[in-house]
Amino acid sequence: MSELSFYDQGALVGVLTAQPLDRMLDYKAPEGGCMTGAFVEVPLGPRKVLGVVWGPGKGDYDRAKIRSVIRVLDAPPMRDEMRQFLLRVGEYTLTPISAMLRLATRAPGLGDPPSMRKVYRLGVGTPDRDTAARRRVLETLQEYGGLAFTLRELAEMAGVSSSVVKGLVKQGVVREEDSPRDLPYPHLDADFGGVDLAPDQQKAGQQLVARVASGSYGTTLLKGVTGSGKTEVYLEAVAECLRKGRQALVLLPEIALSAEFLNRVQDRFGARPAEWHSGVTMTERRRCWRMVGEGAAQLVVGARSALYLPFRDLGLIVVDEEHDTSYKQEDGVLYSARDMAVMRASICAAQVVLASATPSLESWVNAQSGKYELCELTSRYGAAQMPDMAAIDMRAETLPASRWISDTLRRAVQTRIEAGEQSLIFLNRRGYAPVTICRACGHQIGCDNCDARMVEHRFLKRLVCHQCGETKPMPMVCPSCEVEGKLAPVGPGVERLSEEVAELFPDARVAVLSSDLFGSARALKEQILAIAQGSADIIIGTQLVAKGHNFPLLTLVGVIDADLGLQGSDLRAAERTFQLMRQVAGRAGRTEKKGVALLQTYQPEHPVIRAILSGDEDGFWRAEANERKAVGVPPYGRLAGIVLSSTSVQEAFDLGAEMARNIGPLAQIGAQIYGPAAAPIARIRGRHRVRLLVKAEKGAPLQAALAKWVAQFKIPNTTRLQIDIDPQSFY
Repeated sequence: MSELSFYDQGALVGVLTAQPLDRMLDYKAPEGGCMTGAFVEVPLGPRKVLGVVWGPGKGDYDRAKIRSVIRVLDAPPMRDEMRQFLLRVGEYTLTPISAMLRLATRAPGLGDPPSMRKVYRLGVGTPDRDTAARRRVLETLQEYGGLAFTLRELAEMAGVSSSVVKGLVKQGVVREEDSPRDLPYPHLDADFGGVDLAPDQQKAGQQLVARVASGSYGTTLLKGVTGSGKTEVYLEAVAECLRKGRQALVLLPEIALSAEFLNRVQDRFGARPAEWHSGVTMTERRRCWRMVGEGAAQLVVGARSALYLPFRDLGLIVVDEEHDTSYKQEDGVLYSARDMAVMRASICAAQVVLASATPSLESWVNAQSGKYELCELTSRYGAAQMPDMAAIDMRAETLPASRWISDTLRRAVQTRIEAGEQSLIFLNRRGYAPVTICRACGHQIGCDNCDARMVEHRFLKRLVCHQCGETKPMPMVCPSCEVEGKLAPVGPGVERLSEEVAELFPDARVAVLSSDLFGSARALKEQILAIAQGSADIIIGTQLVAKGHNFPLLTLVGVIDADLGLQGSDLRAAERTFQLMRQVAGRAGRTEKKGVALLQTYQPEHPVIRAILSGDEDGFWRAEANERKAVGVPPYGRLAGIVLSSTSVQEAFDLGAEMARNIGPLAQIGAQIYGPAAAPIARIRGRHRVRLLVKAEKGAPLQAALAKWVAQFKIPNTTRLQIDIDPQSFY
């Protein structure tokens, strides 16, 4: 590919579209010509579709029938390095290039010309008449904190007609403004404001600054205990990137983290950066995409898909909480944002900072072997100290069958309430109860479309399937034996735990943090901010609370079921339990007052529980690494998951058996195949799921062998085949 190739009018060009064709199509260059990488609109059958000029046309089609490009869009051409990145991710993940292009063009109105437009913001006063529709408009505007909406966008998000918005405009309650379609982002000043760094932070910051200043590729693992100030350290690297005139990207695992982080960015650089995630409006997404491509956005804070923005000169990628499983895309294009960040940086000579208190084993091994630089922060920032950690041996506690908070934990919480401090009670189960059982016949209520138990969500008064999202009202009679009044919840979820907390601490202010209890990302952010300012005495939360939040008054963390993640056959079960428990414990004592973390467990002698309590992180990683090495699994071997899904369970098993019998290309690279077997969740959304697992040595050319292997088989129209390179989950 050459970024400078120009095609005169009438010349044949190969255009890649985001349609599922998986090949280039020949078109004639339009009047005025076009260059490689140009975003174009082309005819495809009766439709007009978006495409990118990928190179010269093949010319293997009747030239008289070849149609012309309709127009070149007013957008910066896709850079050569971006096209390389899409191709390499596609090759690595075995994803068709058309699907990769869809990832890179997920912004609305890319073909619209720059112009003025009407936007709508919150005005002043109150409407002359209060209606449900008007309230929804005002709540939507308040929820998005002053962001601008187009008329259509605001009406759709509020679920009202445009006339409702127009009526509020006439009264001044909603403001209508003329605004340029896409404004550049305000300038970020690298030297605007900084904090006084501790000596080890200064040393780490200097190390990262030097790496960014080199202008070359490299990856650094920034490993620091919770509360050690990793954010301030990597913001030093961001500042150096800005000084060099290059762009930076910070990936966060959770939208709810972005509010506090954006405030820190504003304090450090004097303005807010661009945002890219599901919590921003489509208007803002379009602005971000275009400004990034024009170099008018210096820093983007975003979710994993921000990796596919058209950066003009990307100099730094920070992957915060790099161990977090949400960086793995589990549907559509199956990729790890952490690994693809390293790939993208290697193509555009950028630096990568992987930040975590509990890094993934893969990153830890890469740092130990010298593939990545290692930068460590061993103490908390300022006067804060690491929390004391202890196990509560549940075998020695006497609890009624319907109780989950031990007397030891209850007394510790009461002490914090009396001292005006906060406690966090952690349980990694959403909803009220994970299982609803009939005490008359033993029937467990399952999803009609999946082989999964439905979870009672009492706040919603519904049963919810956490696999497909299907919901149904809580029944009064058993759907199996039709006996009334015998359905009972089994096991705790955070909602049920909140009832127990209310009984034990009737005067305490309680907040429940669980992703499904909030209608929007903004509402969740507001709740987290209120908690940080002291609005709750007791916080009950799922793993959402483990992700980087800072609650200054929080001095006690109580983990209800520390054994939960140790169950099952997932090869990463021990690693994930270790990470989660250490991260949750790290929420305690992040200011002057020392914190305590208490883990309720029935297995206090378990090696993972012992490692968590002792704080011997390197010892844990060494033991875990040795176990993985002995059996040749990641990071010392390679895995690929194959999922066959079909409306016919027999059809899926028959295809899986045929694939397992004919492994020629896989055998040539010494790979082993396991299965076919029913997936742990054998049916989702009415489709039966069968899994195979391919295991190969670390250096084996796995993707090429998989492509040849799969090509041997005719896949029925009713069956879907999905290949997951480096699977993170095995459900």
